[in-house]
Amino acid sequence: MAQSILDTMPGATTGTVLISDPLNFWGGKRVKPMQEKNTEPVFEPATGRILCQMVPCGAEEVDEAIKSAHAAYLQWRKMAGMERARVMLEAARIIRERREKIAKLEVINNGKSITEALVDIDVAWQCIEYYAGLAGTLAGQHIQLPGGSFAYTRREPLGVCVGIGAWNYPFQIASWKSAPALACGNAMVFKPSPMTPVTAVILAEIYKEAGVPDGLFCVVQGGADTGTLLCQHPKVAKVSFTGSVPTGKKVMEMSAKGVKQVTLELGGKSPLLIFKDCELENAVKGALMANFLTQGEVCCNGTRVYVQREIMPQFLEKVVKRTKAIPVGDPLLDGTRMGALISKPHLEKVLGFVSQAKKEGAKVLCGGEPIVPSDPNLKGGYFMAPCVLDNCRDDMTCVKEEIFGPVMSVLPFDTEEEVIGRANNTTFGLASGVFTRDISRAHRVAENLEAGTCFINNYNISPVEVPFGGYKMSGFGRENGQVTIEYYSQLKTVVVEMGDVDSLF
Repeated sequence: MAQSILDTMPGATTGTVLISDPLNFWGGKRVKPMQEKNTEPVFEPATGRILCQMVPCGAEEVDEAIKSAHAAYLQWRKMAGMERARVMLEAARIIRERREKIAKLEVINNGKSITEALVDIDVAWQCIEYYAGLAGTLAGQHIQLPGGSFAYTRREPLGVCVGIGAWNYPFQIASWKSAPALACGNAMVFKPSPMTPVTAVILAEIYKEAGVPDGLFCVVQGGADTGTLLCQHPKVAKVSFTGSVPTGKKVMEMSAKGVKQVTLELGGKSPLLIFKDCELENAVKGALMANFLTQGEVCCNGTRVYVQREIMPQFLEKVVKRTKAIPVGDPLLDGTRMGALISKPHLEKVLGFVSQAKKEGAKVLCGGEPIVPSDPNLKGGYFMAPCVLDNCRDDMTCVKEEIFGPVMSVLPFDTEEEVIGRANNTTFGLASGVFTRDISRAHRVAENLEAGTCFINNYNISPVEVPFGGYKMSGFGRENGQVTIEYYSQLKTVVVEMGDVDSLF
């Protein structure tokens, strides 16, 4: 079953795929919508064509999915960690085996380049493999008490966890959320973004094929209303959300009413600090990686690029030259390095940020305009030329607000102390970066930047072994790394008396 849509992928090209299979999944199978109400079209970003229709789940369907997940959880939680690990390793193997097909489907639904999508799928199976390795290591402590008595702790699962994904990394985020949840013995009901509903169902089918109990990983489709139903359901123990700050606040508020645990991975406006003693070629490459992956639609992108004044002319010359050379076009072609933005409204929003920046005094050094590729199949696609803005100030809209598109704002600075203060002057705190040859400065700056991640002499490197998450309004909780086990499990203390009760009464 997991190969039904995937089997068509080897011969698929941009503008040829239509999807008619149901996009919900629970009870071990795809589930047709109960009603065809409030249907939303899902577009192929590279062509503007309708790829499929997304039908949001209502209260009855959400309840069905959660009950299915809870029944599977009762089986899964009783399995030894090593048993869970074997199933997860099989799921990772299947993903690895089908990576090209999954990546191709991801590109068709999301618009990013096939080169990037292949990396995303590799990160997904590596994440599942990593947490499979941790599943058999989950343990508590033994504490000796007076008189031969003792206590011990048990690390236990939470129950049914909800994952709410974003449209920029659809398959990868589904894997990032489900892998630690399943490793700890939980079940998960996952709601993809309504703009990218296609590949999470593939993950659900792969988990089933690997041997998880029916219902352990469910997929429900929908937008805000469906998300509300999930957050408020009494059988849900935890909600993990990736997306915008305003939506994250609503998720937190709704979950709080049921005292549910919450992980929030929200937006960013991350600073990248480039000192004059850097290796300039690497700093330029780092700035490109910090701004133009997935058409700039990355929450941890380093979109405020602070360059020490002495090297600003050389940096701008090199970064503009490299930006102009980025091949934009059909995302399924190997030579493409930037595909299409997710939607027409989002493209218009990003272009609006560029227009606003010009009004506020920024200078467009390159890009910032829509692109109409020569391929007639792509004429309706959502493409734009990657943009570099000079003459920026800290009070400009383009420097303060998250654009979520291929727009790099470059600002000069003079001293380390000054630039750290400016870098931290934001409500966000997801990521940061520094380029310098001075090892002391590198670690000093990393210590003083208020962000969940700091990259030194690189950017946007996110191995599954290290935690990822934010400070301030960029959220809390972590994804990836060993620490995430803490966010998908709970501790029970058991106290054992070996003698008589010493009572005050």
